[in-house]
Amino acid sequence: MSSCCTPDHSCSTNAAEATTATAVADATTTVFAVSGMTCGHCKTAITNAVSALDGVISVDVDVTAGKVTVVTGGEPDEAALAAAVDDAGYELTGRA
Repeated sequence: MSSCCTPDHSCSTNAAEATTATAVADATTTVFAVSGMTCGHCKTAITNAVSALDGVISVDVDVTAGKVTVVTGGEPDEAALAAAVDDAGYELTGRA
C-alpha cells in the first residue's frame, strides 16, 4: 500500500485547501484533537470529510498541533464529526 506521506512528513500531493467563510449569528467554534495526521493530504481528507456534514460552516485543520477547528451553525454534532473523521482514516480523540 502506498502513501503520499514521505518519511519527513511532507506530502507528495498538491492537495487544495477547502474552507468556507460564512458569517452566521449563532455560529459555534469548537476545537477537537485528532490523531494520525501527518501531512497536507491528511489536512485535505479531514477538511473534505468534515465540511460535508450538515451544519458545518468552516473547517481549519492544524496538522502540526493535531487540532481541527470546526465552526457550526449551533452546537456541533460530535458523533457525526467523530464518524466523519474516522471514515477519513483518523481518530477524533475529544475536544482540545
